Amino acid sequence: MSIRVVIADDQDIVRAGLSTILDGQPGIEVVGQAADGRAAVALARRLRPDVCLFDIRMPVLDGIEATRLLAGPDVADPLAVVVITTFDTDEHIYGALRAGARGFLLKGADPDQLVRAIRAAVHGDALIDPAVTGRLLATFAATDPAVPPAQPVVPLTDREEDVLSRVARGATNAEIARDLHISMSTVKFHLAGLMTKLATRNRVELAIWAYRTHRIT
Repeated sequence: MSIRVVIADDQDIVRAGLSTILDGQPGIEVVGQAADGRAAVALARRLRPDVCLFDIRMPVLDGIEATRLLAGPDVADPLAVVVITTFDTDEHIYGALRAGARGFLLKGADPDQLVRAIRAAVHGDALIDPAVTGRLLATFAATDPAVPPAQPVVPLTDREEDVLSRVARGATNAEIARDLHISMSTVKFHLAGLMTKLATRNRVELAIWAYRTHRIT
């Protein structure tokens, strides 16, 4: 079955470009487009796509609030949201991560990165570019130093630490399996264990926790 995607961006040319790229890929179908955040939320709730691809800066309702309404901690059945930002000028990305975004892309990313981000999101991964992950997550982790990160009641195992460090550096499940010489199912088992122990819902939150606890610097 095709991966169903909803795109939201206030610029017609951007929506058209993203749609053209994604519709041209096997196994991906753009099922809806919206020009503002409120319309994007309504459309996503109606269509229940596999992935929402949202710009951050949109009229009526911005991408952060739209993400929170669809993927936030109070949402019982959250959707996968990938946000798009111009990293050097749009620091609202931190708010988007808090709101529940599963991954992010820089505007200007090449088509291959866009496609990989969509496929990663639908499989529970997150495309995190190692070239910018350190800047992004380290800055995000330092935004609220007064609130220390929660510590797990049951300590992480050595293998869980290995998996966590690779997640924080942007590795996919396949890359982790290859690096650690374990199966994909074992990687997923450890990820599930990490999310349970650290009370996180996705890989981005795992990566943030790793940065906040200084496992990655």
